[in-house]
Amino acid sequence: MVTFETKCYENDWEFILKGSYLQQMIARCNYRFAKRTVLINNVNDIEKVRHYAEKMVRKHVIDEYYLVDDYAQKVLEHFDVSLSSFNGGYYYSIAELTGILLCSTPYLLHFSSDTIPDNSRSPWIKDAIAVFEERQDVIAANPVWNFNYAEAKEESIDSLRNFYLGYGFSDQCYLVKTACFKQRIYNEKHPLSERYPQYGGELFEKRVDSYMRNHQLYRITSMNASYVHENFPKNKQERFRRKLKILLNRG
Repeated sequence: MVTFETKCYENDWEFILKGSYLQQMIARCNYRFAKRTVLINNVNDIEKVRHYAEKMVRKHVIDEYYLVDDYAQKVLEHFDVSLSSFNGGYYYSIAELTGILLCSTPYLLHFSSDTIPDNSRSPWIKDAIAVFEERQDVIAANPVWNFNYAEAKEESIDSLRNFYLGYGFSDQCYLVKTACFKQRIYNEKHPLSERYPQYGGELFEKRVDSYMRNHQLYRITSMNASYVHENFPKNKQERFRRKLKILLNRG
């Protein structure tokens, strides 16, 4: 019923496609996925990255990978979204939209490359799907972010089962109803959605947040599962740390 996906780009593809990080990410979800995929976006050496993605397929870590550029035009047309409308947020958004269009299961679980589930072994995915099937107005779910349960509770408007109920959407991690997100829902605006970072322009998560608020649609956040989001090192000063982390993470 659920497709697992994550993405990678030039500054982090080695973390995802080398070593055991990706296996850990999937295993910690504590769920048997119908499909496991990786979206490859904005990399310098496509053939080199493809080589490592193929190795992950042969090792049965993932079932498929997609080169986002191969689908980008079709994605923009399907969702009736123009390239210029992203206002600088294209590369922050096109992979997510591609994953939604290509998803063939009723539900899609997305993790950004630098986000990983905790070790709680919580059945939050199964529990969230049960809520999805009961309530039409709940279309997204996620673990809490970086163990900030108090913050999630404060931002909620209600609770149900083992979840906080409220507005809000993050591209760090989301479990969504695929059919809903395949619709042309990405051209709406809402004043409260202006809280998203300006450097991201009109990015995917901001568009979804606007749509959900405009139509009184909700997200549920787990009361007993978290994910950890920590940016991978990028600059020259952290290059040694980056290489060491990749080396220690080899499987």
